[in-house]
Amino acid sequence: MLRLTEIKLPLDHNDSDLRIAVATKLRISETDIVELEVFKRSYDARKKTNILLIYQVNVELSTPDEQAILERFANQSFVRIAPDTHYQFVASTPAVFPIEEQQRPIIIGFGPCGMLAALILAQMGLKPIVLERGQNVKQRTQDTWDLWRKGNLHTESNVQFGEGGAGTFSDGKLYSQVKDKRHLGRKVLTEFVKAGAPEQILTVAKPHIGTFKLVKMVEHMRAEIIELGGEIRFGAKVETLHREPSIENMDKHDAQITGVTLSSGETLHSRHLILAIGHSARDSFEMLLEQGVYIEPKPFSIGFRIEHPQSVIDAARFGEHAGNPILGAADYKLVHHCDSGRSVYSFCMCPGGTVVAATSEPGRVVTNGMSQYSRNERNANAAIVVGITPEQDYPEHVLAGIDLQRELESLAYKLGGSDYSAPAQLVGDFLKNKPSTGPRTVTPSYQPGVTYGDLSKALPEFAITAIREAIPEFNKQIKGFSMSDAVLTGVETRTSSPICIKRSKDFQSINTTGLYPAGEGAGYAGGILSAAIDGIKVAEAVALDLIQ
Repeated sequence: MLRLTEIKLPLDHNDSDLRIAVATKLRISETDIVELEVFKRSYDARKKTNILLIYQVNVELSTPDEQAILERFANQSFVRIAPDTHYQFVASTPAVFPIEEQQRPIIIGFGPCGMLAALILAQMGLKPIVLERGQNVKQRTQDTWDLWRKGNLHTESNVQFGEGGAGTFSDGKLYSQVKDKRHLGRKVLTEFVKAGAPEQILTVAKPHIGTFKLVKMVEHMRAEIIELGGEIRFGAKVETLHREPSIENMDKHDAQITGVTLSSGETLHSRHLILAIGHSARDSFEMLLEQGVYIEPKPFSIGFRIEHPQSVIDAARFGEHAGNPILGAADYKLVHHCDSGRSVYSFCMCPGGTVVAATSEPGRVVTNGMSQYSRNERNANAAIVVGITPEQDYPEHVLAGIDLQRELESLAYKLGGSDYSAPAQLVGDFLKNKPSTGPRTVTPSYQPGVTYGDLSKALPEFAITAIREAIPEFNKQIKGFSMSDAVLTGVETRTSSPICIKRSKDFQSINTTGLYPAGEGAGYAGGILSAAIDGIKVAEAVALDLIQ
């Protein structure tokens, strides 16, 4: 089968046009095409008056043969043999432990990374034990809504903690920029479809799911892991990591993982532990550092959420084609390099979505964005954030980035009224350095609510200056971006983990044998898909070590 790329058709093309375009491109008859399968579809909206759909397709031919086609277009890159995108396990399944009394692998955290790691190990017959500090996704949803509707925070069951991870309450984006030569992302999407996601995520260039569909998917994937012999425990917070001197591996590592102790007092023994705790498990970072696991500080970003009417973004991006169901709600990706040397960029853009309360600690306010699969809410929102580094902005100690996050989140809590309302300001007032007193045409979506005022007090001066410089520049790319009535809501501090748990080429901690740091919390992913891919890679490393 052949893979063709760069098949361009107008937005309003009919079903037969794609087949005609493929035959024309290959200089063959339509009757020579036995099968035509859309592998990926994207769009080019750079010219709003002439938006094009761009296809990658797999084609099976009756004649001429594939080799003849490849020779005909040997000097052109648009046609190649279609790669095999099926997932190949690193060992035969079901795998067999080397000895019957082998300890089962333990996974800490059941977000996208931990979930895919558990699924791969379970599919290989290795029966993992998953420890999730939060609650199952149904209970977690109720607890999260309790904060949003009533201002009641559940510190172990919220947007950050619980089954499905932080990605459950997000836009559900399923694309990333990681290099994926083994098509592990395809494995992730295939498993999601099997668990109930729309099949469309396999073909669109920027797939997403949305919160409600993610909830159902998570439940189905949990059921498969359990059916295959895995065990999943909720409300199982790890309090202590056990490390012992590793004599046989002193050339590579300083210690060997031997197990964990839970907050309940129970101790579980294992020499293979996947750490997929997410970017907000601050107490776990502190515990790991105390136990001697090597950790480094890393850069992250801070800023605000910005909300516009989705119609403004659609018009700016699609012009007269705004509202076309094929295009859906428009998104954007923006970056500005400031005169100061700082960079300001959009992050986690949520078309047709809402701004949500995402704190996991009492007395602090954190914002995030969320969309449903339909993306049909009135507002578009995104984080507008400034990059910061440990060398320049928090050099004091390894966990100083956490201290900075907490300081800003506590300040936002006070500015919002100390009831989990968030501080807010109109964009026009923010640019004029003038406090806001209330909304105009854009109604903020954040719950429990917002308190209007002066956001210049919510972030360091360099960040405020940078964002004020960037917003008018973004307006040059997205007309209406700097509209006076748009709403800024603070603060966004959890764009990524403030630390990195360093690992070697074998995916193990550089000073702890058997500890496999993974996903966003360890500093190796940024989003649902990249975290899930990392979970697969780490699970494979564990499996190879277990069965060799």
